Amino acid sequence: MPHESQPQPTDELDAEAVRTWSSLALTALGRAREDIDAINVYPVADADTGTNLYLTAESADRALAQVTEDTGPTSLGQAVRAYAHGALIGARGNSGTILAQLLRGVADVLGDEPEAPREDDPGRLLAQALTRAAEEAYQAVAHPVEGTMLTVAAAAARAAEAAGSAAGSVADVAGAAYEGARAALAETPGQLAELGRAGVVDAGGCGLVAVLGALWQALSGQAPAPEAVRGRAVAVPQPSEPCAHEAGPAYEVVYLLEASDAAVGELRARLDGLGDSLVVVGGEGLWNVHVHVDDPGAAVEAGVVAGRPYRIRITHFGDERRRARGERAQRAVVAVVPGEGLAGLCEEAGATSVLARAGEVPDIAELVDAVRRAHAREVVLLPGSAELRAAATAAAEQARAEGVRVAVIPTRSAVQSLAALAVHDADGSFDEDVVAMTAAAGATRYGELAVAERQSFTSAGICQAGDVLGLIDGDVAVIGSGLPETAEAVLDRMLGSGGELVTLVLGPEVPDALAERLEAYVQHGHLAVDTITYRGGRYSAPLLIGVE
Repeated sequence: MPHESQPQPTDELDAEAVRTWSSLALTALGRAREDIDAINVYPVADADTGTNLYLTAESADRALAQVTEDTGPTSLGQAVRAYAHGALIGARGNSGTILAQLLRGVADVLGDEPEAPREDDPGRLLAQALTRAAEEAYQAVAHPVEGTMLTVAAAAARAAEAAGSAAGSVADVAGAAYEGARAALAETPGQLAELGRAGVVDAGGCGLVAVLGALWQALSGQAPAPEAVRGRAVAVPQPSEPCAHEAGPAYEVVYLLEASDAAVGELRARLDGLGDSLVVVGGEGLWNVHVHVDDPGAAVEAGVVAGRPYRIRITHFGDERRRARGERAQRAVVAVVPGEGLAGLCEEAGATSVLARAGEVPDIAELVDAVRRAHAREVVLLPGSAELRAAATAAAEQARAEGVRVAVIPTRSAVQSLAALAVHDADGSFDEDVVAMTAAAGATRYGELAVAERQSFTSAGICQAGDVLGLIDGDVAVIGSGLPETAEAVLDRMLGSGGELVTLVLGPEVPDALAERLEAYVQHGHLAVDTITYRGGRYSAPLLIGVE
């Protein structure tokens, strides 16, 4: 959490004011994070709104600091655009995604770089920015609901406009927005039934009040009076029958997307038919997509149709609802996998998955975020590739500093991670579990089939573009012309030293007939060897092979 210092009053909207706002907002959200988590009951009672807002603000603050470090003194436009961009790429959850769009709306007004000095007075300009922010946030949500963060943003904008019309200073406008937001927040329990039943205000709106309080403090030099979060001591009721949102979609899917405006319009319609809590924010080719669905693969596939999705996060709400009840699992597994089909398999086995797209390696922050989402005292981390070993180790160190016991099992392929997950024993001792999972992964040889993109030298000779490469334990062992024949050659070599179980993971374009052929091939030559087949889904290699 950044060091808090008292800012000096200012009548200017400049880059320094934005940096001060960012620092104070991060401090305020850090202070209120646990209280906001405790009142989070809508749209899903997953007790993470405060944390999501804090992580989003942290990403925004980091981007703002980076642009200052890279370019030196910055203009107001550069600062607000960097601030909004950082929030967009780091947005977490429903509330964080809406906050990112609010900051984008502010940047759309303040981020212009006019050739001549502005004629607008700063107070009026700030009021316009807050109005644009509220408008764009409403547009980003597929089905806006009153009594939420959106309501609080709209009330803040109306109050800011009134102060700006009265020729108020920037501090006057920011103060009016803050007070308008506070008043609107107090009314939310009467606007949304879920909040009224729980006796709490809206969690996202509570976080927005903290952000607007930080804006007023940055411009006025006056600290908002500390106030209790209404309802934070009220236990959220746990009905015997599932309430409506607990009977809703099972997964939260979030990803960044590079796509055109037209493609995103079609994506909204497609995702709206798949689930709920749809929020798509961003613009100018980069978007952050958030939706709750029962079929995460279909949600990712919709992104593939629209453009290029990456930094894909899939969360099962069973884990989040356990967190909302104050339960912390003793042990969890986090697995990085190259396909939504494999992610689904890991989720069904109780693991938290991180989806890795081919050629893109999840960063340390993504892995730490996954460990946090697992919400357990002990975590086993399965990186699934040699390239992720260093990032996984660094993420484990960071998680240990937060009080989580973490062990990294150096799996180098998804099939090794599946083998480790198959022997995972959450009820045994941590050390024994780690030893057993490590042994299972180490006893699994892994193979992969890929298609050569260009002529190159390999450990098996020179390959041409279009050749099928059979890799064993990371090295090219076979160069073939067809997928079936190359797969059989790889299996022969891998089973030459024995084996009891063959695992086949099929890529998205591979027909079921190949699996049937390979199963028959294994059975014919190795009667005592069993075969199991999975669909890897989008982003997985054409074929992964594991031999245990």
